[in-house]
Parts: sequence; C-alpha cells; structure tokens
Amino acid sequence: MTVAAPPSGVTLGLAANWRQFALLILINAFVGGMVGIERTVVPLIGAEEFGITSTTLVVSFIVSFGVIKAVANLVSGQMADRWGRKCVLILGWLFALPVPFMIIWAPDWNWVIAANALLGVSQGFAWSMTVIMKIDLVGPKGRGLAVGLNEFAGYLAVGITAFSTGYLASRHGLRPVPIYLGVGYAMLGTILSILLVRDTREYVRAELANHPREASALSFREVFALTSFRDRNLFAASQAGLVNNLNDGMSWGIFPLFFAAHGLGVERIGILKAIYPLVWGVFQIVTGPLSDRLGRKGLIVAGMWVQAVALFLTAATSDFAWWLIASVLLGLGTAMVYPSLIAAVSDASHPSWRARSLSVYRFWRDLGYAIGALSAGLIADFFGLASAIAAIAALTFLSGAIVAFFMHERHAVK
Repeated sequence: MTVAAPPSGVTLGLAANWRQFALLILINAFVGGMVGIERTVVPLIGAEEFGITSTTLVVSFIVSFGVIKAVANLVSGQMADRWGRKCVLILGWLFALPVPFMIIWAPDWNWVIAANALLGVSQGFAWSMTVIMKIDLVGPKGRGLAVGLNEFAGYLAVGITAFSTGYLASRHGLRPVPIYLGVGYAMLGTILSILLVRDTREYVRAELANHPREASALSFREVFALTSFRDRNLFAASQAGLVNNLNDGMSWGIFPLFFAAHGLGVERIGILKAIYPLVWGVFQIVTGPLSDRLGRKGLIVAGMWVQAVALFLTAATSDFAWWLIASVLLGLGTAMVYPSLIAAVSDASHPSWRARSLSVYRFWRDLGYAIGALSAGLIADFFGLASAIAAIAALTFLSGAIVAFFMHERHAVK
C-alpha cells in the first residue's frame, strides 16, 4: 500500500487544533442536549398525557430511536469517508430541527415515535461525526483524552437538560415549555456546523503518512466482520458497548416509571435522571486520559461491574437517598466504560478504515437502546419494574466478564 505525503500545514494534536476541537465540544453539547430533553419528561408524557398503561408501549419511542440511530451509525462512517465529516454533521442537524416541534405538537404517541426516529438519524450522524473528527484532529497519542472530552460535553448536556426539563415540567407542565430547550439546541448546532466547522479528512491523510502499519484495502463487509466478531478486541468492545447502552435504554424508559410508582414527583425524578449523566459526563474528563495511561481493559471491566452494582441497588431499594447513590455509581461506571471502549476500537483499527470500524461499533452499541428498552418493557409488564432492572444488572455483570476473558490490552500507537 502506497501512502501519499502528508498535506502541508496539517499538524496532529490537541494543542495545534484546540479551536476546532473546542468548537466540536460545544456542538456535541448541543447534540447531547437534544437527547436530554427526553430523559425525564417523554416517558411521563406517554403515561400521563396519553394514558398508556403498557410499559412496553411507553418505551417504544426508545426502540424507534435506538434502531434508527444504530443504522445511521452504521452508514455514517462510509458517508464520512466519501462525502466528508462536515457534510454528515450538517445532515445530522437538519434531521434534528423538526424533532422538538413534533413532540410539542404531538396529538398522539405515534408522533413521538416518529420524532424519535428522526432524532435517531440525527444522533447517529451528528454525534458520530463529533467523535470521529476529534480523533482525526488529535492523532494516535491522545484518543482517550479526545473521546473523554467529547463524551463529557455530550453527557454533561444530557444531565443538565434532564434536570432543567424536570424543573420546568414541575412548574409549567410536561409540554411545551420543557421542550423549548430543544428548539434552541437544534438551531445553534445547525448554524455553528454550517458556518464554523472545517472538515478533518486531511488529518487522516497526515496520520496515514506516518503510520507504522500498512493495511490492504478492506471492504465494508470485511470491516463489519472484523469489528463484530473476528477481532477479539473489537468483538469484546462491541458487545460491551451494546450492553452498556442496553442498560442505558432501560434506565431511560423504566427509571421514571419506577420512581413515579414509588411516589416521587417529576422534579425529584428529574434530579435522579440528571445525576447519572452528569457524573458520567464529568468523570470522563478523568477516565478518558486515564485509559491512555493505564490501558482500556481494566477500566472497561471494572466499569461494567460498577454499573451492575448500581442497577441491583436501584432495584433492591425504595428510598431516594439510596437511589441517589446508585445514580452516582451508575454514572461513574459508565464514565469508566464509555471513552475506553471508543478508544479501544480506535486502537485496534487502521486509520484507513477506522471511521468505518467506529461506525460498526456504534451500530452495535446503539442497537442496545432498542434491545434494552424492549426487553425491559416486556419483563416489566410480566414481572414488574424492579425485576426488569435486576435482569439488566445481571446481563451487565456478564458483559464485563466477557471483556475480561476476550480482550487483550493494547495501548495506542505512540
């Protein structure tokens, strides 16, 4: 494989590219905020405004979101390599623009499901591009840091927005006031992406020119097979990503209903729903670069097991203080896992097919939203909400054990 000379004027690294990096952090905060508007109020809209009594039907909006986002992730890497990262980012924001209006004006639950299908496309394109573009900018030495900062911004925004919507809903009702935040996020994200973001494919060419490993051209089918099951590290990461978002999808749909069934008001539910992504977001500033220094595997295994303990604690208790502790633990465990998984996939992927490998990983990871919401909804309908939470906790512990067995520690290229 012959690699062209690196483009002139292109320097890899955070210090050299901090302006674009900071801009992408801000944009991903808006991407995360779009999900945050739904974390507290949308399950309650289904139960209280539309009178849906089936837990499976209430969480159906997460199923539509998860399936569509997974597919959007799958094609986003191919689109990014062909059309450029910026183009796909802008396309993601265009899909986001109608979402808050559809939720505000929804006359029935089908509108909410349709809005979440559009949100899934938006998240699959926009969030994927912010991750890939940051990894492009920093090069191989700072992937954990880049991913940690990206996910910090996104999930900090999820947490702040979840708290804000709960607060607004407690004073102004579930609609429309809490959803106005989404209107602002979508407009700002679209404008900034169009006017200020620069494409980063030239940084990939610069990394390729100095990469110690050469790679034969791989088809998308070959990259899909490698990432899904042929490579031990990529398989371990993909299944852990799926289970991580499986328990997140469960918590998104089930937790508000579980807490409400124990008599909590919407404001206190908003606090619990905010603490988890806030801790998740903030601690990724630490866990991302820590994975660069200590390696990915240990953080992933320990993080999955901390999540499992948090979920068991939630299911086994009925006190706000214990739920608050469990939410902190759940956020901490997820912070250990999330950036480490993306960095592990990047480590195991050649730059020439890294975007496609990340898109396959994110396909499996975000398919977990749909699987988690649907399976938890079915278990809850038959056995109760606490049983659904406990079942997902057991699966999360098993996933950590699979990583411990299959994954080999592999540090980023220095």
